Amino acid sequence: MVKVGIYGASGYTGQELLRLLLRHPVVELTVVTSRRYADTPVASLFPHFHGLTPLAFQNLTPEEMASLCEVVFLALPHGVSMEVVPSFLTLGKRVIDLSADFRLQDIDTFHKWYGKHLAPAYLTQAVYGLPELYREKIRECTLVANPGCYPTSAILALAPLITESNLIDSNSIIIDAKSGVSGAGREPKVSSLFCEVAEGFKAYNVGKHRHTPEIEQELSRLSGLPIKVTFTPHLLPVNRGILSTVYVTPKKELFSRNLQELYEDFYRGEKFVKVLDEGFFPNISAVRGTNFCHLSVTLEERSGRIIIFSAIDNLMKGAAGQAVQNMNIMLGLPEETGLNFIPAFP
Repeated sequence: MVKVGIYGASGYTGQELLRLLLRHPVVELTVVTSRRYADTPVASLFPHFHGLTPLAFQNLTPEEMASLCEVVFLALPHGVSMEVVPSFLTLGKRVIDLSADFRLQDIDTFHKWYGKHLAPAYLTQAVYGLPELYREKIRECTLVANPGCYPTSAILALAPLITESNLIDSNSIIIDAKSGVSGAGREPKVSSLFCEVAEGFKAYNVGKHRHTPEIEQELSRLSGLPIKVTFTPHLLPVNRGILSTVYVTPKKELFSRNLQELYEDFYRGEKFVKVLDEGFFPNISAVRGTNFCHLSVTLEERSGRIIIFSAIDNLMKGAAGQAVQNMNIMLGLPEETGLNFIPAFP
């Protein structure tokens, strides 16, 4: 059994990692940390783990934690992972970071959107952890920058079109995305209160969401050209799930059947990306609690625009599930190990 630990395990992403790793057949979860909840049993903070683990949260330094595990998941706030990643790597650990600290390759872009970086030398060492695009690099690396939830949904939606040269107008990309409230984290804040969210539906961080440069970075990599997108996130009054509707303009005549074939060919053999049959559209309820991304693509003949729909669970394929998928790749395991969930419906 491979010993794994979660550094910062008391948030929604941390508890989702707990749920996945406790039932994983090849790894042993040996340590979980939290400064705020040090010495608190996991099951006291998260009652759904009652009787499933004797672990308690500990307040440990990277050096102390490194002696207890081989693979480290960092479920820390943005700006904190960069403080501990160098220590874990120096101690020979494989690290999967779920924050944004190592997702952006360009230091100036990072400074613009997040502020000063404390470990810039590691930016180019990190591999962007989207398995469908970077599987071979993930297999060989020691530091994975797990993608953000919105970028995962948007990049998977656009990858087949972006990689085809001269197929779409790269300046026409509009990403209209909606997320469940868990995407805002577990820290108490007015905007996440029940009365603020229930029966409401609103846009936020319009034109300035921090996931924008991450999306643009990866789309630019795929196309070989600089790409700018219009990205608008919205808050849904649901616990989990992301639905992205993406609009692009083709540069030549296409038909819906051409697009369907393009997407089916691009994702053929992928375990967790499912291209729905023509005429069917993704629903966040159909991916709830799973690592799947459901995609559909269509051509609106009246306007001539291509519309792509993408649905994921923001805590799974958008965070913890993808992190475990990346761990499986790093360990040489089948990617679906410990991730074979059927959605709970309704």
